[in-house]
Amino acid sequence: MIDYETIATYDRQAEAYAERFRGAASEPALVAFIAQVKPGGRILDLGCGPAEAAAFMRDSGFETDAVDASAEMVRLANETQNIGARQATFDDIRAVNAYDGIWANFSLLHASAENFPRHLVALYEALRPGGCFHIAMKLGTGSKRDHLGRYYSFYSKTELTKLLSAAGFIVDDTITGEGAGLAGSVDPWIVLRTHKPPV
Repeated sequence: MIDYETIATYDRQAEAYAERFRGAASEPALVAFIAQVKPGGRILDLGCGPAEAAAFMRDSGFETDAVDASAEMVRLANETQNIGARQATFDDIRAVNAYDGIWANFSLLHASAENFPRHLVALYEALRPGGCFHIAMKLGTGSKRDHLGRYYSFYSKTELTKLLSAAGFIVDDTITGEGAGLAGSVDPWIVLRTHKPPV
C-alpha cells in the first residue's frame, strides 16, 4: 500500500530537505558501508532523496541505482547530481540477485508495520550472496504522522534485529544515536549493518 500523503510531503519539501541535509553524504555510516561492498559493485539507494549519497557512491567507483517514490526528489536528484535516478516505491523492488549493496537510509521507516517484513524479504532477494544491506530507522513504538504529514513506523533494536533475521539477513553491527530531521524534532535512531550470507 502506497502512502501518497508521505510522498506528497516530500514533493513539497524536496528543496528544503536537500538544504537541510546538504553535505551529509560523506557521513561515517556511508563510508563504512561502501568499505564493505565489493569494489565497483552495484548499489541500490532506496529512497535516494536529493541523491547526495548516491553521487558519493558513484564517485567512489560504484554503479548506483538511485530510486525514490517522490517525483520531485527524483527531479532534484537528476538536476543536481546527473545520477539517472528513477521514481519507484518499495513495492517496485522486484529484482533478484541484482545488487552488491543496498543503502536504505531512513527510508523504510515510512513503510507500514504490516508491509515492512515483505519489503525486507524483497530486498534480501534483490541482494547478491555476500551483499551488504544498510538500514537506518527511528527507534520507538507504534506508528504516527509527523506535523509535516509523513507516516512513520517505529521499532526497538530487538524487533528490528528479529525482523532482519527472519528475512535472512545476518546482522553485523548496530549503532544508535539521536538527531534532528526535517520536522525539527530530536529523535533516537539506529543503524544496522547487515549482509546476505554468501553461497
